[in-house]
Amino acid sequence: MRARAGAIDTIWDFLIIGGGATGLGCAVDAASRGFSVLLLEQNDFGKGTSSRSTKLVHGGVRYLAQGNLKLVQEALKERGMLLKNAPHMVSKQAFVIPVYSYWDKFFYGAGLKTYGLLSGKYGFGRSEILSRTETLRRLPTIRKEGLDGGVLYYDGKFDDARLLVDLAATAASNGAVPLNHVRVFSLQRNDAGRITGAACSDELTGQVFVARARAVINATGPFCDSVRRMSDPSAENLIAPSQGVHLVLDSKFLSGTSALMVPKTSDRRVLFAVPWHGRAVFGTTDTPVKKPELEPRALEQEIDFILETAAEYIADPPRRSDILSVFTGIRPLVKSSGATNTAVLSRDHTTQIDLGGLVTITGGKWTTYRRMAEDAVNQASEHHGIERRKCVTADLPITDSKTAADDLAESDPKLAELLHPAFEYRAADVVAAVRSELAATLEDVLARRTRALFLDARAAIEIAPKVAAIMAADLGESESWIADQLKSFNTVADGFLPD
Repeated sequence: MRARAGAIDTIWDFLIIGGGATGLGCAVDAASRGFSVLLLEQNDFGKGTSSRSTKLVHGGVRYLAQGNLKLVQEALKERGMLLKNAPHMVSKQAFVIPVYSYWDKFFYGAGLKTYGLLSGKYGFGRSEILSRTETLRRLPTIRKEGLDGGVLYYDGKFDDARLLVDLAATAASNGAVPLNHVRVFSLQRNDAGRITGAACSDELTGQVFVARARAVINATGPFCDSVRRMSDPSAENLIAPSQGVHLVLDSKFLSGTSALMVPKTSDRRVLFAVPWHGRAVFGTTDTPVKKPELEPRALEQEIDFILETAAEYIADPPRRSDILSVFTGIRPLVKSSGATNTAVLSRDHTTQIDLGGLVTITGGKWTTYRRMAEDAVNQASEHHGIERRKCVTADLPITDSKTAADDLAESDPKLAELLHPAFEYRAADVVAAVRSELAATLEDVLARRTRALFLDARAAIEIAPKVAAIMAADLGESESWIADQLKSFNTVADGFLPD
């Protein structure tokens, strides 16, 4: 799957800028229709928002209270399609809302009954009113005082960055060329002022080249405005960026297999605690930021807010010293005139085509990536006079990339050895990441091909030298490369440490 700039001297049907969920979704969509597709990502697939989600494939229960039933229904349908097309990556997850009054039990029970009805044939399971005893059985760690019972419902859970690897593989198997570590620094135009491609820099080799295409799609999420201004320097911001913080804790704070949902926090959001890779992910926040950063950092008050909210529901609440990792993502929320709180901004998506023909797709959320991609490719095809072909992704299986590492582990006992007792990852996962999954840096492997940095930042830092050495041996790199990689990775990893 590793093709670099020297192999792309052609005119593509679609050039897609951005390698997150939406960009890779567009690549899969267009390639599976039979179009030629080149995707360019300035860093690594999912470096930004798409690897930093709450790990949920869901309709968005809080959008019910906002009255956005259309968004919820569409997301629930997409949730069902994703489970069908990627059963190796998406799983059903039981959620419990603990309730401390009869009124809350009635209110949330009715709301989640509606949530289930909106899912129709794509439902994950029926919601139920739980007794106090059953609620405690499912959530043994929650506060018992005043507990009246709970409400059970079902949603989806996944590994976001690993699904991106699978989408890249799916796109490639359908003829697309997905390239990470290639930066677009300007857009190309013809004499009529129409966008015809992009000038790019391969950040791994230093090669500069021009990628030409019939249509260019800007799918760079929170960074879409900077690409829009490459086309139109006077373009006003489309995005109101907001950051969300998550804390990763030991599973002892969420024993059992059910997830916890807190339906109302002080910042008008919900808070989730989700079992994930043997840990518990608590989040999230909604904090407006002035501009998107590639490595956003959690604010002290955001960490405190999650711990304080958790303390209201967890009998033996976590403390700062219990945090294994902190990760922060930037939401690409579409601006709304008059809105002062990003928590109330719509999670729906928008597609915009400017006078130069640049197609921008932004907003939305992970669960609806497939629908967003379908919309973007349809509109780009129509605007640029590209043959209209039917979207086939509703029934397109997504590749399971994990088999490459499993095959390596079976063939070589040394590669089957665990990298660290805190993780399930093996040397085979590192080698497969380099050979089959376009991993080019130490961070690519420890943050996104494995999820080590997200699961336990200190343990990830501990194994970094070993992983860098495995990569260097496979890539034929030097000791100086290892040193550079360790320096870069440790700088990033520092932002995942709670102190």
